[in-house]
Amino acid sequence: MSGRILQNQTGNIEFLGSFHEHPPLLELPEVAFVGRSNVGKSSALNRLMGRKAAARVSSRPGRTQAINLFRIGSACVFADLPGYGYAKVPEAVQDAWRGTIEAYLRGRDRLRLVVLLVDARREPQELDGQLLYALTTMRIPSCVVATKVDKLKKRERRDQLDAIRKEFRLADNQPVPFSAVSGEGKDMVWKRIEAACRKGGA
Repeated sequence: MSGRILQNQTGNIEFLGSFHEHPPLLELPEVAFVGRSNVGKSSALNRLMGRKAAARVSSRPGRTQAINLFRIGSACVFADLPGYGYAKVPEAVQDAWRGTIEAYLRGRDRLRLVVLLVDARREPQELDGQLLYALTTMRIPSCVVATKVDKLKKRERRDQLDAIRKEFRLADNQPVPFSAVSGEGKDMVWKRIEAACRKGGA
């Protein structure tokens, strides 16, 4: 599969709204995007959707505080989940975000894939590992995407990707190296999304 069937529907994107709880259930496969604050999630989403500002990009971590839903034509729904792990956010707020993410993951019958974004420049993070473990126990398919690879030199990139793969016990084809600047990894992520949506059914 090339991933182009779903990707070709990005010309018809609809922002469905921001929801702090109980986002609407739609009769479409759903793909969630999650990661630590400032991992580049909004930039990655914009690159995948072919839009400059579909998802709000901010230099301030922790800006995404609700679940943002985007309908990708008649193909699927993207869910942009709140970032986590930002130390300067009050603990009560972090707990609320964690509760929002957990409630979402447990309550979406149409959820076909969770795309976990990690910063390729950073050491593997415990919170990311905990989320991957939770997804495994809930039997929710996941795909780890390493963002900002364009900021690394060739050897640094190889070493960092190897460290992430080893720490999280990923398959050889993960993490997917991704750059919102150059578009590297875009087609591969779409291929994973399409495969997950087809496997899970409409």
